[in-house]
Amino acid sequence: MNLDESQKKQVSAWIADGMKLAEIQKRLVSEFGVNLTYMEVRFLVDDLKLVPKDPAPPKAPVVPPAEPTLPANATPPPPAPAGGLIGQEPPATAGGSVSVNVDAVTRPGALVSGSVLFSDGQTAAWYLDQMGRLGIAPKQQGYKPSAADLESFQRGLETELSKLGL
Repeated sequence: MNLDESQKKQVSAWIADGMKLAEIQKRLVSEFGVNLTYMEVRFLVDDLKLVPKDPAPPKAPVVPPAEPTLPANATPPPPAPAGGLIGQEPPATAGGSVSVNVDAVTRPGALVSGSVLFSDGQTAAWYLDQMGRLGIAPKQQGYKPSAADLESFQRGLETELSKLGL
């Protein structure tokens, strides 16, 4: 690692230009005929009290604007197609008043999950856990669907799960 002062200044300029250590190692060989290992280049840079520049951070991805929220008195949009994929059948409607949707990506801790739209316009998330227990989490805290809606939901859920082979 015997470099003269002009060579050390050149290495300092390369670091200032943002070159990486591997690039400096190659330039030392091509321009000065000095063959150093990567570790020796690291020691050289350290001996010169130089700090390599960090690479420029990648540009942040452009985030699309958030979807507008509905006013409290507006009716919610229809649920996404079953399985969450375009071109598939629409969600099952049991009794014409309750629609069941199966998530394309299952929630953590569940075997299968999805959402349900009840006849009164209320929505809830549902899941079936590893023990076979069905759970319903309404969006509005304290909401309890009617017995008829629950029965329609269970029939619709059975229909959807049978389509999936469950």
